[in-house]
Order: sequence, then C-alpha cells, then structure tokens
Amino acid sequence: MKRTLKLGTRGSLLARAQSQMVADQVAAATGWAVELVILTTRGDANQAQPLASLGGKGLFTQELEDGLREGSLDFAVHSLKDLPTEDAEGLCLGAIPEREDPRDAIVGGPLLDLPMGARLGTGSLRRRVQALALRPDLAVSDIRGNVETRLRKRDDGDYDATILAMAGLNRLGLRRADVLPLPVEQMVPAVGQGALAVQCRADDPTVRGLLLSIEHAPSREAITVERAFLQEFGGGCNTPAACHAWRAAGGPLQAVAVAPSPTGGLLRLSAAGEAPDALGRQLAAALRAG
Repeated sequence: MKRTLKLGTRGSLLARAQSQMVADQVAAATGWAVELVILTTRGDANQAQPLASLGGKGLFTQELEDGLREGSLDFAVHSLKDLPTEDAEGLCLGAIPEREDPRDAIVGGPLLDLPMGARLGTGSLRRRVQALALRPDLAVSDIRGNVETRLRKRDDGDYDATILAMAGLNRLGLRRADVLPLPVEQMVPAVGQGALAVQCRADDPTVRGLLLSIEHAPSREAITVERAFLQEFGGGCNTPAACHAWRAAGGPLQAVAVAPSPTGGLLRLSAAGEAPDALGRQLAAALRAG
C-alpha cells in the first residue's frame, strides 16, 4: 500500500524550493505522495559566525541525517556541496537529479571591472581565494545569510558586490539585470555546486527504488569526478580547492581543478578521461604535487 513519504528539508526559501521540486518529480514519476518536513540545522541556527569557524562537517545536514536514521524521514534533499565526500553511516545518495547551472555569479558588476579596493562579500573561502587571485586589491569580507539576505546587504550598500551560486538564483526565479555568471575560467565552482543530493537509508529498498526514477546519470558521473577529487585532495567542504567536471557532446569526461600554490597564487590543471573516480583522483594528486 502506498503511503505518504516524508521528505526532510531545511527551512530557507531556497531549500524549500529545491525540496519541493524533488517532491514533485518523485510524485509525478511514482504516484506516491510526498510531504515536506522542515528542520533547522546547526548552520541555519547560527547566522553570526563565519562558516569556517563553525566547522564544516554536518553543519547543514546533521539534523536531517538524524531524522533519516530515526525513521521520522524517508529521504532528505541537500545541496550536494554541503555533504561530506563519504556517505554518512547507514545512509546513501539515493538519487542525483539533473544538475542546475553550476557556475558562480557576481552581483554588482564584472569581477575584473570592479573599482579598485571594492568591497566583495562572500562567506566562501574558495570564492575568496579565487577572487583575490584575479583581483588582489579587493577588500573581501565575510557575509552570511540566505540568498535574499545577501542580495539585500549588497543592495543596501554594505558591499559593492557579492558572489552567489547561479543555481540558487535560478531555482528561486531571481532574474536581475546585475547578475553576471562567472565563467569557469575565472571561478571554478565548488565540488557539487548546482547539484542536489537526495539522501535516504541504505537499507530501505522501497525508497531507493522510488528515487531511481529521478536519477540523472550524466550529473552523477560529473559529481563522481568532483567528489573523488575532494576526497583525494583532502580538506572537506571548507577547502579552497575546487573541481568542476563535465562531458562535452560526443567527447570524453573533462575536469578542471584549482588549489592555492604553496608559493602563492593558484595552481590550475585540466584533464580528461573515462573513469570518473580515477579522473578526480588524478587531478587531486597532480595539484598536491604542485
């Protein structure tokens, strides 16, 4: 007998929009009803401290994962970049739906054309490092809050510009003339950026079978490269290293990665191959070797 599935989500407008999208996809593909269950995570509750000082592991996921293990949730939706590269105990990635635009976006003007000493707001160490590599004159300071809060702080003049994920802006339907996508050549996205992770219990064959209906194989393939890179490179989700993978039509898997150089600046490498895990680890090893 079909029952109503419980989908765990964070409470932000973006998290609820992403989770509702997944709920609708699952319901349409399987005929099962899906109900959203909103939880507050440690990262949501503490909006005052910089993310790096809070510690990355489980910051936006722990409460949802606890609900899965306890059985109060059937599955949960996360921004994939928030998940550690190793599956949480007893849980698995039941599905990765089709990925949104993985690029970063700057609000406030082209990065290379910002005024000297412009104030750039970002809570991401990765974005800070890559922005300063291109524009060492920028005054980069931490910014916290959801997408709407960050845009408001920029509009109120707290910052001259801020960097956000294109995926979040698209999923919220925020169309602004001052949103400029940053090419990967300028800003390599975070591992998993633009992708959603649908997490469930590893020992729940019913839910795992249902989630296969929304799996997108090309997105899974690219994500596998990126997560293998991060696992091999080390440092978790707060590392300034970044990797982005894709497959051009009819071509091999391709990936680009960046990491800070021990002597200053950034190292940037590209590679191609057919084995996703091996490709990611190859890039990580090459970057570590300098």
